[in-house]
Amino acid sequence: MTNKKNPIWTKSFVSISLTQFVVFITFYTLLTTLPIYVINNMGGNEAQGGLLATIMLVAAILIRPFSGKILERTGKKNALLMSVFVFAVTTFLYMWIDQYEALLALRFFHGLSFGVLTTATGAIAADVIPPERRGEGLGYFAMAMNIAVVVGPFIGLSLLQFATFQTVFLTLSLSMVLGVVCSWLVYVPQQAEEFPAPVRKKLSLHDLFEVKALPIAAISGLTGFAYSGILSFISLYANSLGLAYISSYFFVVFALLMVLSRPYLGRAFDVKGPSFVILPCLMVFAIGLVSLSFTQSAWGLLISAGLIGLGYGSLLPSFQTMAIQSASKHRSGHATATFFTLYDSGIAVGSYVLGLLITFTSFSALYVMSAVIVLLTAGLFHLYQSKRRQSQQEARTTLNA
Repeated sequence: MTNKKNPIWTKSFVSISLTQFVVFITFYTLLTTLPIYVINNMGGNEAQGGLLATIMLVAAILIRPFSGKILERTGKKNALLMSVFVFAVTTFLYMWIDQYEALLALRFFHGLSFGVLTTATGAIAADVIPPERRGEGLGYFAMAMNIAVVVGPFIGLSLLQFATFQTVFLTLSLSMVLGVVCSWLVYVPQQAEEFPAPVRKKLSLHDLFEVKALPIAAISGLTGFAYSGILSFISLYANSLGLAYISSYFFVVFALLMVLSRPYLGRAFDVKGPSFVILPCLMVFAIGLVSLSFTQSAWGLLISAGLIGLGYGSLLPSFQTMAIQSASKHRSGHATATFFTLYDSGIAVGSYVLGLLITFTSFSALYVMSAVIVLLTAGLFHLYQSKRRQSQQEARTTLNA
């Protein structure tokens, strides 16, 4: 009798992970460099530069509820190929845009393809990973996005030291060709490509969302709300402390701790269950935010980055795994879309609300409030798990009766 595990690192898994990595390299490079492009090349201001990030995220959120339906109707592989092709073509178009209004429209269109594409990659990744190793596998898959957070801005800002924006746009466009090629190499299991009953004329909530995934997606949205304070304001906070010179290393340390902890925590999720991983990670995330609020030194900033990376790093793939596990296999696209709709909404709302709070309070108070939100999230997750276990126990009791 053999205990050999089914492999995670298959050709399809590597290909879908590389596709995700290239897409997020493009996403984060543009997120970092476009505000500079607007100010230096278009004569715009900081608010106009920030709107470029917001409009793409808004477009992705708007298309998310429909993404699951698109995947269901066209098939996940076809949806992947179409969306990655459109995303790549849109990336090429940046080289010919020289008006702000046209750039804003392009960003919105880019966001639509981004929303469908990232739903497809997440759903397919879940399908090609052995079910018994899904927590571990999605943890590895999420590293593609996590590492891109560091690599994307580094590539963009480094290129701008000796090259033009046109060179940056061309480099990203050529990298997306690799993304298109990788997407062709992905094989989606046939049982994951089930097509539903004939199309109904009216859309229902079931067509747009996976209701079973809504509770854990809402919990992930609260986590995204708290994390938005890091994404949106960590550079400004570092500047206010006179630590601008070290702020670029924040996400390096963040990503390093995340990558180092991911193999163990992913396996622990599959073997010991979600609560064993998620509750401690939420606690460490909260501690990291409180540590950040009291930081006065470069070492303090980097230690906080490590704690936040260790705590937050495994939450996104863990919540996504739970969302997908809550639905039937052919509804994994809807579950993924539901998950990212609420998570992205948490990021977007958090960036706006916390930005407003900054005008009335300090950065330190903002990060303490974010820690309180994380602790509230931990309480809600514990309650959700308790009710979930109770429902499973009642179902077993009914079955055995």
